[in-house]
Amino acid sequence: MEQRETISRAEQGAIASRISREIVRLHANLYGRGPTKAKTHLGDDFALCVLEEVFTPAEKTLIRAGNTAEVEASRNAFQNAVEPEFVAVVEAATARKVRAFVSVVHIAVDAAFELFLFEDSETFDVASQDGASPDGASRDGASLDGASPV
Repeated sequence: MEQRETISRAEQGAIASRISREIVRLHANLYGRGPTKAKTHLGDDFALCVLEEVFTPAEKTLIRAGNTAEVEASRNAFQNAVEPEFVAVVEAATARKVRAFVSVVHIAVDAAFELFLFEDSETFDVASQDGASPDGASRDGASLDGASPV
């Protein structure tokens, strides 16, 4: 396993921010609208994107009519079809190979969760304490990664 160079918390926040922006862009392009909130959390062996207010007007209509299983099945099938595009975003931002991608929606809270597991167990070795946390949010609560409305 090759040694990763040390990155600062600000650089790690920038990576999380880039992933959030690009995942929102993909959702907007592929679904016709993107989520209104996005936040990416980076761990040693994963990236997790939490997306809120993700459903299209058509999906909301189906949900109100009680067709939640159909919305979940449609989202699942679509995410499987476009998986390479989502994986490419995370691999480009992190310079790490993704070994697994899992996408799930939560109907009741109008949210989607995109989980990317990295192939290796290298860590994001953070060099400095410059005010940003590894999940892209600063210590004072300000967002660095699109957690506020997009």
